Amino acid sequence: MRPHTRRHVLAIAAAVTALLTAGAPAGAAPAPDTVPAFGPDFHWGVAASGFQSEGHAPDSNWTRYIRSHPDYDRYGESVDFYTRYASDIALAKNLGVNTYRISIEWARVQPWPGAWDENGFAFYDRVIAAIRAAGMRPMLTLDHWVYPGWAAERGGWRSPDMVGDWLTNMRRVVDRYAGADPLWVTINEPAAYMLNEVRNGGLPATDLPVMQVRLATAHNTIYDYIHAVQPGAMVTSNVAYIPAADDIVNGPMLDLIGNRLDYIGIDYYYGMSPATVAQFTAFAQSELWKLPLEPDGIYYTLRHFARQFPGKPLYIVENGMPTENGAPRADGYTRADDLRDTMYWIQRARADGMNIMGYNYWSLTDNYEWGSYTPRFGLYTVNVLTDPTLTRHPTDGVDAYRLITRDGGVPAHYLPTRVPATCSLVDALASCTDPVTLPR
Repeated sequence: MRPHTRRHVLAIAAAVTALLTAGAPAGAAPAPDTVPAFGPDFHWGVAASGFQSEGHAPDSNWTRYIRSHPDYDRYGESVDFYTRYASDIALAKNLGVNTYRISIEWARVQPWPGAWDENGFAFYDRVIAAIRAAGMRPMLTLDHWVYPGWAAERGGWRSPDMVGDWLTNMRRVVDRYAGADPLWVTINEPAAYMLNEVRNGGLPATDLPVMQVRLATAHNTIYDYIHAVQPGAMVTSNVAYIPAADDIVNGPMLDLIGNRLDYIGIDYYYGMSPATVAQFTAFAQSELWKLPLEPDGIYYTLRHFARQFPGKPLYIVENGMPTENGAPRADGYTRADDLRDTMYWIQRARADGMNIMGYNYWSLTDNYEWGSYTPRFGLYTVNVLTDPTLTRHPTDGVDAYRLITRDGGVPAHYLPTRVPATCSLVDALASCTDPVTLPR
């Protein structure tokens, strides 16, 4: 999950105010006594991005952002997925997952305009072959916020040539990897992408509308191209769900690309309720491990998009729990508990008729969280700044996720360790006025 701006915080506060003046929540429908398991067609996955995990980074907008921000952690080689991909893919196979999400870094495969780096493509050839050999389907992200240094010098998304340059690369990538039958993510979290460009000086705030239109044009154009090359492809652009304000933050982009989404890719991390709104707004900019974890919020998130896109498959492309440098959370909530509780609510959503096709845990290992190694999301934690061996240490989430993938979810009679938030605001106001409950 990514930092939020003051504008988002104000929108959230406005939603809370509206709710508190709207009266008490309506009564909820009775909860089922059991939750169904998912079948063999369900996508169980892990997720990562190229720049955040690969190391050995070529010149890009993000190598330049790090150099220009002395307060950012130095990148080093991140967790060195570049040389350790085979062992990491083996860790994923041991989890029992059948889907592995990576990104194809534009900066690695096209170091100069019109020049292609065959060594860069050969690396992704090996990675994708290893994923498939392990019995997993690749999920390929075309743009996870990183573009070549030469594109940055041309102005990045401020440049009218950016869409054409972007499409030249992405068509080459699609041509090369469509035969692997991947799931596709065109642009990771477009709204967060735009805000991070502003935060890092790659874009003036006044150009946000321009970048949004260009991202939408890029998505819509490459969507059509993917379907021409790979008939039957499944393509999305995942959104980072923002509690209480998603229609404000992600709505405009979804209006532009909604007709070209084969499934709805959703990233859900944090919840919000009247009891935690102050906590959410206080730490939304930095200390991610202090943000409120309300796993029932994923139910409301899924319901929100099920209503917005009736019948469309829903896929949790990212979900996870941050800790501070791998230490236990102050609230005592463990990664295993969060995984099981979250999965319960996803199974509840399926029981209530929502068309859910998959779930990815973010992430397999810790990685570079856009300026910092402090937030740790990995099922395997890696002490990048203190351990030159970059050893992968399993968290309690490893065994928990392995059992979930083996059994198709949590047991039928499982009850979450955390009760639903009182008057959740995740999908304000619907999640407060139409709440879910646990069996009595």
